Amino acid sequence: MSAIKINTNFKWVAAGLTFAILWPSASTATKLGLTVAQPLVIAVTRFAIAAAVMLFFAHVIKRHRYPAGKEWKQIAIYGLLNITIYLGLYVVAMQSVTAGIGALAVATNPIFILFMSVIILKKQLSWNIVLSIIVCAIGVIYAAWPLFAEATITAKGLLILLISMLSYSVAAIYFSQQQWNGLSLFVINGWQTLIGGLFLLPFALFFYNPSANHFDKSFLYAVSWLAIPVSIFAVQLWMWLLQVNPVKAGLWLFLCPLFGLAFAVWWMGDAVSIYTIAGVSLVIGGLLLSKINTKRNEMVFD
Repeated sequence: MSAIKINTNFKWVAAGLTFAILWPSASTATKLGLTVAQPLVIAVTRFAIAAAVMLFFAHVIKRHRYPAGKEWKQIAIYGLLNITIYLGLYVVAMQSVTAGIGALAVATNPIFILFMSVIILKKQLSWNIVLSIIVCAIGVIYAAWPLFAEATITAKGLLILLISMLSYSVAAIYFSQQQWNGLSLFVINGWQTLIGGLFLLPFALFFYNPSANHFDKSFLYAVSWLAIPVSIFAVQLWMWLLQVNPVKAGLWLFLCPLFGLAFAVWWMGDAVSIYTIAGVSLVIGGLLLSKINTKRNEMVFD
């Protein structure tokens, strides 16, 4: 295997693992924020902070070019799907869904991405990608099985959560299919976060209740974590993974619920069960399957 191939694989694994660690932490941070503030207030504040940091870095420090022409439309559509609808509904759903179930819902995205790629984009799948998805799905379900006995969810909350996940998957497919003409990922992420947040702002103002919001340390910790490690670093990694391969990128989402369980163990003192260990092993095995090439079908999505 050439040095270039090894370096590419290392970048892919490093980016995927870092994303899978950071992304599910949003569930716990959101639950912390919801103890002191309304969901849309948390979301809009998070997006404002993240967008300000990214756009300052992109245009003032790095001097990256601004979007031009149809790129503005593409960014607006991506922001609507990926920020306004997905994250707006997600933070609302977290009011009536546990952090564990919120993290588990992320694992539905690879399935959505897979079928939309086949149906909408007319992609062909290699056997190892299909097998990898099946094994990863079994691993996630097995690891999360004990949660279902104690999880407190409402049908409304679960429905909102699933709609948000569908929007996330549509956004992933949309982003991967657009021509960005070398536009910096920081520029795309910064503007889609700002525009998506602006779309959400009227709803936040309409439902705003001053007595329900306390801008204390818990609020500051929650929105800071959601803005910097999640909205900036995790989303940057996600967009890079999508540019390389949208279907295989989706496989990393299977690890998110498992790291979400790890956060629960670390921050909440939950016990690690045999289900957790077995589930993690299956997911890792499933991810390794996605890297197998065959002579007959040389990994269609490579």
